[in-house]
Amino acid sequence: MTPSQEVDTATAPDLDLEKYDQPETNPLDELPGEVEMSLFEHLEELRQRIFYALIAVAISVIGCFLAVKPIVQLLEVPAQGVKFLQLAPGEYFFVSLKVAGYSGLLVSSPFILYQIIQFVLPGLTRRERRLLAPIVLGSSVLFAAGLAFAYYLLIPAALKFFISYGADVVEQLWSIDKYFEFVLLLLFSTGLAFQIPVIQLLLGALGIVSSETMLSGWRYVTLGAVILGAVLTPSVDPLTQTLLAGAVLGLYFGGIGLVKLVGK
Repeated sequence: MTPSQEVDTATAPDLDLEKYDQPETNPLDELPGEVEMSLFEHLEELRQRIFYALIAVAISVIGCFLAVKPIVQLLEVPAQGVKFLQLAPGEYFFVSLKVAGYSGLLVSSPFILYQIIQFVLPGLTRRERRLLAPIVLGSSVLFAAGLAFAYYLLIPAALKFFISYGADVVEQLWSIDKYFEFVLLLLFSTGLAFQIPVIQLLLGALGIVSSETMLSGWRYVTLGAVILGAVLTPSVDPLTQTLLAGAVLGLYFGGIGLVKLVGK
């Protein structure tokens, strides 16, 4: 080696080899348009989002209360002509408030969901944002399907069982408060149970659980579906519990198919 080469080697700047060893960042894992916000700014934004959501719920509840009679009549249809009694002063008034509350929450749910999305959106990567639209759309469709399933199948099946069981012994005169407590609970619990495929798709897309793992636990899921059917249905008749448990199992295996379809 010549002296000039030694000098060049000694005076040459040190190469930062670590940056060449690091893998390139996937653009899908980056945060587009990242904006730095302090903790207090996040809390302030959260407060505003909650305030807007509560305003929307209040307006929706008031609107549903003003039109509560058609909603009550619609929910009485599955009772198949059973007469309802007001067993205490103001019972129908409080039932109207309860029906308006549930209905208003349902009507305002798209706006509430929009506020949630706007709050969490800045912290999502491009990959996570691509999952947002299918998950929101699928969740909305499945919740509506759960309401329809409960209204057209579960509730009539349960009421038919109770009506036919005591038809020879008692006259069917029901408390309107107890009836709507039964109907509203069954409607919304079924709508929530129908979210199972969305949760599976989210877990699979994020690489937390694979479709093979989901399928391998089918025995535990079957037991869980039976328990879920017993817990969520306010009635004790086996037909309603079997229908809900069967729907949960069908949704679970359908969710496995969706996860498999996206290659997870």
